[in-house]
Amino acid sequence: MDFKYDVIVVGAGHAGCEAAAAAANMGSKTLLITMDMGKIAQMSCNPAVGGIAKGQIVREIDALGGQMGIVTDKTSIQFRILNRSKGPAMWSPRAQSDRNRFSEYWRGTLENMPNLYIWQDMVRELIVKDREVCGVKTSLDVEFSAKSVVLTNGTFLNGLLHIGKTQLRGGRISEPTATGLTEQLINFGFKSDRMKTGTPVRIDGRSVHFEEMGEQPGEHDFHKFSYLDFAPRSLKQLSCWTTYTNEACHEVLREGLPFSPLYNGQIESIGPRYCPSIETKIVTFADKTSHQLFLEPEGETTQEYYLNGFSSSLPLDVQIRALKQIPAFRDVHIYRPGYAIEYDFFDPTQLHHSLETKLIKNLFFAGQINGTTGYEEAGGQGLVAGINAHINCQGGSPFILGRDEAYIGVLIDDLVTKGVDEPYRMFTSRAEYRILLRQDDADMRLTEKGYEIGLAKQDRFDLLKEKKAYRDSIITFAENYSIKAQYINEGLERIGTTPLSHGCKLKDLVLRPQITLQNLSELVPALKTELDKIPVSRKEEIIEAAEILIKYSGYIKREQIIADKINRLENIRIKGKFDYNSIQSLSTEARQKLTKIDPETIAQASRIPGISPSDINILLVLLGR
Repeated sequence: MDFKYDVIVVGAGHAGCEAAAAAANMGSKTLLITMDMGKIAQMSCNPAVGGIAKGQIVREIDALGGQMGIVTDKTSIQFRILNRSKGPAMWSPRAQSDRNRFSEYWRGTLENMPNLYIWQDMVRELIVKDREVCGVKTSLDVEFSAKSVVLTNGTFLNGLLHIGKTQLRGGRISEPTATGLTEQLINFGFKSDRMKTGTPVRIDGRSVHFEEMGEQPGEHDFHKFSYLDFAPRSLKQLSCWTTYTNEACHEVLREGLPFSPLYNGQIESIGPRYCPSIETKIVTFADKTSHQLFLEPEGETTQEYYLNGFSSSLPLDVQIRALKQIPAFRDVHIYRPGYAIEYDFFDPTQLHHSLETKLIKNLFFAGQINGTTGYEEAGGQGLVAGINAHINCQGGSPFILGRDEAYIGVLIDDLVTKGVDEPYRMFTSRAEYRILLRQDDADMRLTEKGYEIGLAKQDRFDLLKEKKAYRDSIITFAENYSIKAQYINEGLERIGTTPLSHGCKLKDLVLRPQITLQNLSELVPALKTELDKIPVSRKEEIIEAAEILIKYSGYIKREQIIADKINRLENIRIKGKFDYNSIQSLSTEARQKLTKIDPETIAQASRIPGISPSDINILLVLLGR
């Protein structure tokens, strides 16, 4: 066995898998170290991928040449597009996956990937010389050397589980904690803190009264996560189910609050504001008499269900008694209770945008170690860290995505510029250019970038060029084809839209909310002929892409102009040009924060909390601008 590698990735969660796959696919000899090969890409919380803004991240991962979208499509048991009632900038894909098959598919992908090797062990120590990482040492006293190391330890760094008064050391239930790394990194000067997250009870579906619940079926149209051309959803498609808590349930929960680790002082770390436990909900929203719950299937054949909305660290008996107050769960049996977990993370302002640490060269952090939450946020970071770990080995400029290029760019810039005061979760509201960052066009934004660095392969790039050619052909046709009122008005009235008073271009009709290219093609034979040129397997996807660009072109162009103006500040580099502590005209807070973050550009400096416009103007004056 060889003990020398280009890249070592520590941890095989969603960040680690993407990091290892990216580095290996780009040509680096890569070692992925995991404590349990049976838990690769384990879905520790709900068995779902995507959702609001998160779905956009998964499409971006896929567009760049990552794996999460492919694995999700191959193992999904339900798919939906969320926010359909809003504009396309808000549409977000989401899938339920078969938990076991998701992990199995990821493992098969990694085990059969050239340049990628797997070792089952726990890393307890980094090998560092002259502030540069050289490898790792494991609990089996094995030393591996590497040019770059990526840490993706998830919730395993000194993980501690809470169920009422019961405390268990571990990274997940029944899995050991990881020790040694936090203490070593603190000795190197890294700032660490503790975060908390939680997960709900797992329910035996045979004990559920589904007739008391609302059914939430999936969708069966062309949408999926991956832009590659293959048939997804080979597994049986299943429904999710909805129900509500009630006052009787809340009363049991309130009685249990003195025994909750969240409220009796047992847990002091930072928890997620946007995914609160059920006990936090009844305290924070004391006036609410009910909270919605989602019962989600864990797999195609299992009876295990995940109760979304009921995360808890209350004692086991309190959780069960509270559940039994809900009619659908009056006879409930569970596989295991919900629990909270505390774990170590590191202040992400200690990172460059490449996710390389500022204190140790060639060392990268990705995922929950940076204070984030969610598979998708982890996967996006892992992909960028893996790409840059490879680049550090082979040479080249860091791969960095801008805020106007990808949600992944927003995510990483927020982390390294602002830091975190709670587990970071992506929302569409965090992106100032969300009309540019739609789920339908991630391939147009990113696939060429992935191809240029060697991650996206030729087949993916060829599909992009074909899609763009067909899409642009439709738009050109719509812009140039003229329609006369007497030939179209009867059809327009059938659709329910106002007849024309005079002729117009086809594009002008597509701008109407009642009109789609598909229903218009039934009225305009020439348009139908144009659309029929598109390969059937990609037809609906390409038509949707063209239609969005036609309908929203004004908004898109306006936002692009704003992004271009801001990007001028992104090109004004200031790293290493100032001793901020000596600039007395800056506010005290600005001097402290600019010294701590050491921003790369004026634009990044302007996004640091506490940096005022006057502080930015002072820097611009000092630069002679």
